[in-house]
Amino acid sequence: MSNIVAIVGRPNVGKSTLYNRLIGERKAIIDDVSGVTRDRQYGACEWNGKNLTIIDTGGFVEHSDDVFEAAIREQVLIAMEEAQVILFVADVTTGITDLDEEIARLLRKSEKDVILVVNKVDNHARSLEANEFWSLGFEEAFFISSLTGSGTGDMLDSITDKIDEEEKNESDIPNIAIVGQPNVGKSSLVNALLGEARNIVTNIAGTTRDSIHTRYKKFGKEFMLIDTAGIRKKAKVHENLEFYSVIRAIKAIDEADVCILMIDAQTGIESQDMTIFSLAVKRKKGIVILVNKWDLIDKETNTARDYELELKRKISPFNDVPILFVSALEKTRIFKAVEKAIEVSENRTRRIKTSVLNEWLEEALEKKNPPAYRGQYIKIKYATQLPLYYPAFAFFCNHPDYIKKPYKNYLENQLRASFQFSGVPLTLFFRKK
Repeated sequence: MSNIVAIVGRPNVGKSTLYNRLIGERKAIIDDVSGVTRDRQYGACEWNGKNLTIIDTGGFVEHSDDVFEAAIREQVLIAMEEAQVILFVADVTTGITDLDEEIARLLRKSEKDVILVVNKVDNHARSLEANEFWSLGFEEAFFISSLTGSGTGDMLDSITDKIDEEEKNESDIPNIAIVGQPNVGKSSLVNALLGEARNIVTNIAGTTRDSIHTRYKKFGKEFMLIDTAGIRKKAKVHENLEFYSVIRAIKAIDEADVCILMIDAQTGIESQDMTIFSLAVKRKKGIVILVNKWDLIDKETNTARDYELELKRKISPFNDVPILFVSALEKTRIFKAVEKAIEVSENRTRRIKTSVLNEWLEEALEKKNPPAYRGQYIKIKYATQLPLYYPAFAFFCNHPDYIKKPYKNYLENQLRASFQFSGVPLTLFFRKK
């Protein structure tokens, strides 16, 4: 199960500041103008050993004619449907507004865990004023300042208490998820692989709803296929499909070992594809990119080589990713895609002996030593692979903080050149000897 936490509330209560605080990055745009957050932000947060996906939605405005505010309202409703825990953020400096009461009325109907978060409580007087928010009728409330971080630790403790960590199905076969935007051909690919019309295939974006798990065992290959293309349960006319499909992708990514990211050859890689790609990288999943509908492309103006170079430029710096050009409809190279996904799964579990790793390190240091920093010479003594479910390496040295990103990139590139880690994000830690 995906540990999705949605931040909802009316505009300008500090949702984006709280989001930035939780994910530890200044990613969301913050401004005093209401309605700045119109697009969703998706970030990862770890607390008490549990991984959370934090979603920052736009401000909720009930009964508004503004087209953006209507879209924001839709996404809040979707967040309520899909999230495990909802953080309802209010602002102590304005007190309870009519909009707060509207949102509270809506959230009280939800069967999900809702936590009231009263923001901007940064002194004793405001702490007393915040007590009026208990009248909104929620069992749990936290008075915080997302700007300074006070109170957020207790709030996170409460969130993680509400989330049950389901044990991942440990099996000897890889879990492969097919993810991508609506209407890129995910269902067609699944049907072509399984040799049956398992999923409804239409040219209407968003026929896809729930993920389906299928054990694939053909042609000497065996894996669990996690397909985010399912049958639409109920028609939602005013549905924010982009938001919905990303949440579905998050859930599939969490269950997968390898993600097959399908993109449409005619549109190329778009911002939503980049969001899904980034989510898979952050969760240390293996990745294969399939450029589907390649049969519809004019090969005289678009060569596969040029297309691949442009794709790798866009996904840089992590561009050691297999890219295949396929047609799910024509069944062109789809089994090659399966072979590549299984290969990436093997790369993700690759273990390198410490002795072999240190021989490699010696050669890498001979080629290029870490540059001195502020007159301090940096010496990397040895390296070892950490016992994690994804490839991670610890480098022990005298000044770990002085090793900068360009040299880390150099070591990662050297690792990739010497060992087979194609399609797999690598994590490098530098520790004090």
